[in-house]
Amino acid sequence: MKLQRMNRRALTLGALAVSGALALTACGSDDTGGNGDSSASSTAQAGSIKCDDAKGQLLADGSSAQKNAIDAWVKQFSAACGVQINYKGGGSGAGVTAFTQGQVAFAGSDSALKPEEVTASKQVCSGGQGIDLPMVGGPIAVGFNVSGVDKLVLDAPTLAKIFDNKITNWNDAAIKKLNPDAELPDLKIQAFHRSDESGTTDNFTKYLIATAKSDFPYEGGKAWQAKGGQSAPQSSGVAQQVKQTNGAIGYFELSYAKDGINTVALDTGAGTPVEATVDNATKAIADAKVVGTGNDYALELNYTTKAEGAYPMVLVTYEIVCDKGNKSDTLPATKAFLRYIASEEGQQILAEKDYAPIPDDIIAKVRTTIESLS
Repeated sequence: MKLQRMNRRALTLGALAVSGALALTACGSDDTGGNGDSSASSTAQAGSIKCDDAKGQLLADGSSAQKNAIDAWVKQFSAACGVQINYKGGGSGAGVTAFTQGQVAFAGSDSALKPEEVTASKQVCSGGQGIDLPMVGGPIAVGFNVSGVDKLVLDAPTLAKIFDNKITNWNDAAIKKLNPDAELPDLKIQAFHRSDESGTTDNFTKYLIATAKSDFPYEGGKAWQAKGGQSAPQSSGVAQQVKQTNGAIGYFELSYAKDGINTVALDTGAGTPVEATVDNATKAIADAKVVGTGNDYALELNYTTKAEGAYPMVLVTYEIVCDKGNKSDTLPATKAFLRYIASEEGQQILAEKDYAPIPDDIIAKVRTTIESLS
């Protein structure tokens, strides 16, 4: 129970940060309003937000994984501080590019900055560099739409073959073996992947490479590399294609698995298949190690865990910001927003949005780093 409460707390923080990144880029984002928690607790939290000298407008871009978390957070923060936050949510690749080109106050990415990206950031962070602040974790769900099938178990080798066009029909022997009680139809598999550069793709393929390298012989990265399949933009686009296409399968954050989209349970080698849930993802994220240095808190995830109840297909979304050299006109609002999304109050909102927590010890360091931004 204590661990679960800690996880929920961390989760909220993560979502908040996510919210910040998304907010920055929201300029062209969907006007969804998300699950805009309008409860009394949300109102109370909005009233306790520390605005300081926050003013004006923030532009941001990046991870669409955090989009569902950000909408509610931006709503609360903007109402309290009068700051307009525009977060486009065009994908992690777009967010990092916008950040290194000095177009946004901060960005959201489901992958930590690469060395060459850190170098590029020094051109826009006067006297400093871009750093990774983990704000939200969550399971990458594999959604499916197969007529007559409500539950489905897959393992890493079978997933790898499906997404590399080596298994092309739902009644394939490998799928039957994992689902002996399912009425699998003679139906072509329609595998959907992201069309844009995406941290979700990066983490999904990292899982396949770590657990089924011989069946998924690719280097991985934000851009999709495997053969075959169809593509759609952002997590919302993949989820929509899965929802409307019989025979479809695709990957996206759990928060997009709505409106009747069923998700795959993973056979990880544990005693029983593991469902894509916040609590199960939290168990896997608990194995993460901090590999960043200084004020950078990039994490290394353990995709190969076989712990009971641990769902290893997870991602962590980072808010990317300059440690030093932030623009003076946006720094107060950036700090205030990041402070809010990393706060305990903010995390309490996130717990309901299907995201998994950042461990308390890590988020505590993130909060300290936010206060030192200059």
